[in-house]
Amino acid sequence: MEDHFELVAGCYEQIVFGYRVCTGDEEWTIEPNFTHHAHTASLTAVSSSDRFIATGSKDETIQLYDMSKKTEHGALLHHDGSISCLEFYGTSHLLSGGQDGLICVWSTQKWECLKSIRAHKGHVTSLSVHPSGKLALSVGTDKTLRTWNLIEGRSAFIKNIKQIAEIVLWSPDGDQYAVVMNNRVDIYNVKSATIIGTIAFPKRISCLKFLKNTLLAVGGDDESVCLYDVTSQKCVFEFKAHENRVKAIESFMKNDFCVLVTASNDGFIKLWKLNLEKLETASLLGQVNTTARLTCLSVWMPGEAKETTVEQSAQPAASKTVAELPLPAKGKRVRLPGEEVILVEESSSTKQGKKKKK
Repeated sequence: MEDHFELVAGCYEQIVFGYRVCTGDEEWTIEPNFTHHAHTASLTAVSSSDRFIATGSKDETIQLYDMSKKTEHGALLHHDGSISCLEFYGTSHLLSGGQDGLICVWSTQKWECLKSIRAHKGHVTSLSVHPSGKLALSVGTDKTLRTWNLIEGRSAFIKNIKQIAEIVLWSPDGDQYAVVMNNRVDIYNVKSATIIGTIAFPKRISCLKFLKNTLLAVGGDDESVCLYDVTSQKCVFEFKAHENRVKAIESFMKNDFCVLVTASNDGFIKLWKLNLEKLETASLLGQVNTTARLTCLSVWMPGEAKETTVEQSAQPAASKTVAELPLPAKGKRVRLPGEEVILVEESSSTKQGKKKKK
C-alpha cells in the first residue's frame, strides 16, 4: 500500500495550502487537498502535530486547523504583536513566540495558555524545544540566548551573544544546537555551552534543518541548498533547489533515504531524495507550484492514534469576548502512550482561555 503525508505551506498572501503526497514506488503524486484563509495578514510560522496544524501571522493570531476533520479549529489569542515562531512538543503542548517578547505554552487538550513567559526584552525571533521536552532555547532582538526549564517554566540560563540571532535549533540528539546570525551558524556544545565551530553561508540564512546529528541543511537568499558536516563545518554537498531564495526546509527519513522538502519565494515546493551515506545527487521526487510567495512550511504525517483522540481536544474560544472554553467530558482525557507530560497546570481554578491584554 502506498503511504501518504501532507505538505502545509503558508505565504505572504494570507493563505495556508495543503497538498496530499502519495508515495508510490515509481512516482510521487502531489494533489491540492485544502486551502485555509483564516489570517488577515501574511503568514510567519507553521507547525504540525499528529492531528493539528498551527499557523502564526502578522495579524497577531495563531489559527488552528484540524487535519483529521479538515476543518478550522479556532484561534489562540494572547500575543500582542506578530507571531514569530511556533513549535509543537509531542501531542500535548504547543509553544509560541512573538514580537511582544512572550513565549506562551498552550495545552492541546483545552487550548488554554498554561504559561506565559516574558522571555525577551524585544522580539522573540526563534525557539526550539529539546528532544527530551524538558528544556527550550530561545533567541531575541535583545541579543540574548536563553535556556528555559519547561518543567518549572522559568529561565535556567542567559547568554549574551553579540548580535541578534534569527534562528535557534537543537540537534536531534540534543547534545548540540545551532544559532543563526545573518549568514553564519554557530554550533554550540551543550555540556560546555561554548561554540565548537562556525559555518559560513554565502548569503543571509533563512532556514536550516538537521538531517541527522552530524549533517545540517542550510538555505537562504540563494538558489542553492548546502549540506554541512557539523563536526568539520565544511559544505559536503550543494545543489540548486529553486529559481529564487529558499525560505523553508523540512526533512524526514523514508526507508533508507532522506526526503528533503524545500519551499521558495518562487512559489514552488519541491521534494528531493538524498542518500545521506553517499551524498552524490539530489533527485527530484516531485514538485508543485503554489503560485504564491511562500514563507513557511511543515510536513504533516498522519498519526497512528488520531481516531482515539478526536473527542479529546476542546475548541478554543473564537474571540476575546468569549473567554470560557468548553471542558472535555469527564474521563475523556486519555494520555497517549509514551507521551511525556512536561507542564503542570498551576491550578484547576485558573480561568481558561485568553488572558486579557494588560
